[in-house]
Amino acid sequence: MEKIKVFIVDDHPIFKKGLTAQLKEFNFVELIGVAENGKEFLEKIEINMPDIVIMDIKMPVMNGIEATQIAIKKYPALKVIALSMFGDEEYLQQMLDAGAKGFLLKNIEKDDLEKAIKAVTQDKNYFSEELITIITSKFVNKPSSSSTKEVMKISDREKEVLQLICEGYTNVEIGNKLCISPRTVDGHRANLLDKIGSKNSIGLVTYAIKNKLVNI
Repeated sequence: MEKIKVFIVDDHPIFKKGLTAQLKEFNFVELIGVAENGKEFLEKIEINMPDIVIMDIKMPVMNGIEATQIAIKKYPALKVIALSMFGDEEYLQQMLDAGAKGFLLKNIEKDDLEKAIKAVTQDKNYFSEELITIITSKFVNKPSSSSTKEVMKISDREKEVLQLICEGYTNVEIGNKLCISPRTVDGHRANLLDKIGSKNSIGLVTYAIKNKLVNI
């Protein structure tokens, strides 16, 4: 079986060393490169292209958001897992908009890292449970943009789609599971985004958990 090529982008030497050690324990992964910032990363992948990039958000010279935007625009098949420190959660939406597929806190455990790599390899989203808890808690005491009445307007089918979105499935996979077309799934997704008042998947996940619409 061909190994998954992984690239690390982070400016903290101690963290990089620890992450490298974790990756070397996975027999399905090959670490092909490291970089200290987005600019160095973009230069290096011209020579050796990874399957997955584990990308810090805050870095000197070029941050992870800009680097992700540029890399995915040029290489659409590239998968990016964003790394966040406590307190950096506000940048996650920007990383999603840039094209990141996974999100991990920097205190990641080996099992969480393995799950994230395998999920994004299959073109699924991955949010660490700890990160979801932190993001959700920030919304609990804030007024919701949607009323209880609007929550009740979410149909059973939309709830099914929402559950699978939260589990990280793509439109095609959701369509296969529910025996509907990807276009229909996209329609349900658009309706959910409109009802909930969100622009992307992380907003859907947060809203769904807060209102106990899904089980994760």
